[in-house]
Amino acid sequence: MHVCNVAADWRKTFKKDVIIDLVCYRRHGHNELDEPMFTQPLMYQRVKENKPILDLYRKKIIAEGVANEQYVKDELTKYGQILEAAYEDAQKVSFVRHRDWLDSPWDDFFKKRDPLNLPLTGIKDEVVDSIMNKFSTVPEGFNLHRGLERTLKGRRQMVQDNSVDWSIGEALAFGSLLKEGIHVRLSGQDVERGTFSHRHHVLHDQKIDQKIYNPLNDLSESQAEYTVCNSSLSEYAVLGFELGYSMVDPNSLVIWEAQFGDFSNTAQCIIDQFISSGQSKWIRQSGLVMLLPHGYEGMGPEHSSARPERFLQMCNEDDEIDVEKVAFGPTFEAQQLHDTNWIVANCTTPANIFHLFRRQVTIPFRKPAIVMTPKSLLRHPLARSGLEDFHPGTSFQRIIPEAGAPAQNPSKVERLIFCTGKVYYDLLAARKHLSGKFGLDESVAIARVEQIAPFPYDLIQEECARYPAADLVWAQEEHKNMGAWGFIQPRFNSLLSKQQRSIKYAGRLPSASPATGNKFTHLQEQKELLAKSLNVRKADLEGFKA
Repeated sequence: MHVCNVAADWRKTFKKDVIIDLVCYRRHGHNELDEPMFTQPLMYQRVKENKPILDLYRKKIIAEGVANEQYVKDELTKYGQILEAAYEDAQKVSFVRHRDWLDSPWDDFFKKRDPLNLPLTGIKDEVVDSIMNKFSTVPEGFNLHRGLERTLKGRRQMVQDNSVDWSIGEALAFGSLLKEGIHVRLSGQDVERGTFSHRHHVLHDQKIDQKIYNPLNDLSESQAEYTVCNSSLSEYAVLGFELGYSMVDPNSLVIWEAQFGDFSNTAQCIIDQFISSGQSKWIRQSGLVMLLPHGYEGMGPEHSSARPERFLQMCNEDDEIDVEKVAFGPTFEAQQLHDTNWIVANCTTPANIFHLFRRQVTIPFRKPAIVMTPKSLLRHPLARSGLEDFHPGTSFQRIIPEAGAPAQNPSKVERLIFCTGKVYYDLLAARKHLSGKFGLDESVAIARVEQIAPFPYDLIQEECARYPAADLVWAQEEHKNMGAWGFIQPRFNSLLSKQQRSIKYAGRLPSASPATGNKFTHLQEQKELLAKSLNVRKADLEGFKA
């Protein structure tokens, strides 16, 4: 500890790296039953010649007069008794009480909250206005890049038009939390501007070197600090750091964003060992958010899939449910969130990502959130939200049901398509393209599953009951052995088994690769999955462009 403290002080004072050369060995090899002489005979001959550290330490303190033989003997006896007593007490424990946290730092956090109460997450118009005034302007004399002048003007215009995009949904979530005294931290590769240049949270003066402006740190004098920092190309190290950061203080929103969702692959050991199992294995809660850009847009195998199937496979939720025994009441959502090991979501609207971020802080416990975030939808003209979706009384939508003509005439609906993420907008466009020929705008309903896990059984049942005569279809961009299909199929079928209904798959065939590397093949595959989803021929989509 002394060496580590000296090293940390040196680095802090002189801004230079320190290497600690720590030489260690295991006296008994891998464990007490091991025989290291089998494979390292010369080394372990030397190890056996070395006296144990305790013997050397005892000899040293006695020689220096710090202690005598009797003191050392008494201390060792006392410590042995502590261990023996603890061992005997351990035999008497008949059960282990479920705990949220191993030790005391978060005790007050849990005591002050009702675990089954989920507060609403909307904000008032004046809060929106105060955030947007800063988010769409720069201080006088700041030399802004000309391209960003259009961006800031566009932000103002979207608010005036009551149609805001993803970047504003993020900014309103972060800004409102900051104004409430909640520290927000965002790290990852190019997060300051965003990999797809949608965010621009740190503005750089074009004439004065290293002069920057962060509008979300200029909201009010009493606000919390917003930390946004580009990180190195080491997902494993950075994600591990952010996980640790998230466990220090539950009253912070800590976010790590991958440049592309696929890049979380190189942090897989952090995800598997600590994030997915943090509460059950380590008795540690974390509200860490992982943003993973995901969506099939012809960018090839390494820039398409955030591998949602991996995260869903690690969910602790059972895939069977007895609807006669489960009460889908007002506390069902809260109970699910309380019991899950993490949340897996794929949001399609700016308002919903806003509410998801705020819910991470307002829920009375902490759960990691794995979020498949968009790429093309960042600027998609239909991926917009009205300001009324941010108002008080609103909250995160686990499902966004069909709101068009099919919902007005449910008895005419022949096909109810469930999907998640970007493919919704492709389905919407294809349905519109075919509406004149087949009348699909009335016979096909499309519902978005925004929170895949915990699975929204109650809302799924509600949506299926609305269209009792409809065939149920799950449409996804990912291959059949990937995406959410393997997760949702048994849950749908368990929920609907007593109604003699089941759900069918529409999408790509199984594959070893997450996506094709050929743009033409990608477009053909997209048309095929849309045709399967809408129950038409691929030829019927001739001339269609998503």
